[in-house]
Amino acid sequence: MKAQQIAVIGICAAVYAVIGRVTDLGLTFLGVAFYPAVVVPAVFAVLFGPWVGAFGGGIGIFIRDMLFHGNALLSLTVGVPANFLLFFIIGYVSGKDIDMRKMIVSVVVAATVITIGLLLPTFLLPTEFAGYTGLSTIDIVIVFVFTVALSMVAILAVSKKWAEWRSFAVGSVIGQALGAALLSISLWAYSQVFASPTGYIKSSIAATYVPIVFVWTFATEIPFILLVGPPIIKACQKAFPSLVQQPKTSKKGGEVA
Repeated sequence: MKAQQIAVIGICAAVYAVIGRVTDLGLTFLGVAFYPAVVVPAVFAVLFGPWVGAFGGGIGIFIRDMLFHGNALLSLTVGVPANFLLFFIIGYVSGKDIDMRKMIVSVVVAATVITIGLLLPTFLLPTEFAGYTGLSTIDIVIVFVFTVALSMVAILAVSKKWAEWRSFAVGSVIGQALGAALLSISLWAYSQVFASPTGYIKSSIAATYVPIVFVWTFATEIPFILLVGPPIIKACQKAFPSLVQQPKTSKKGGEVA
């Protein structure tokens, strides 16, 4: 990495940690906080590239977690990997020129894989799920599918109305979906081994709770990225034209800018 990238990563991490701690409002669900600050690394990922967004997001969430709950192991195994994946995908996909056909195919495939993978425990263990959450299998299926479907509608709406943000919308939704999926599964795995009555995660989490953690994480973060991100990015690019990156398109003979 260049010295400039390292410096920007530090700025991104610091801003993400501070804004994240100030805006989380203490609202959590099974240890996962309400987190509108996700827009910060998303902006950095678009302006400075996927590695800046990924490292800035990963380091920033670790600092914020130390200020919030102080459990380094929980942050390093759950929050940091999910944030790294999320913002790398946003930065990577945003730099591509995605047409409508590729967009629809990629979103449908991602939505299908995530839906099947995360809803499987709910169908396999319906009794345990209902007892743990108080919700029936059909309730969470409806909520989960509605969340995924709404995200696809958001992508299509953004792509149709603001074509220049198509790649950003696709990257944001796919990145958020995969990041939320990784976080949900990692949190469940962590709770099976390290849950403690005196710790931040006080008891093990049932596998059937994974879809709800996913929905909470996805639904409380993606609106901020899609709605707040573009105006900030546009303002930064207008103030500093050198930050405008030309999307790459795939053609014969390799990628060309």
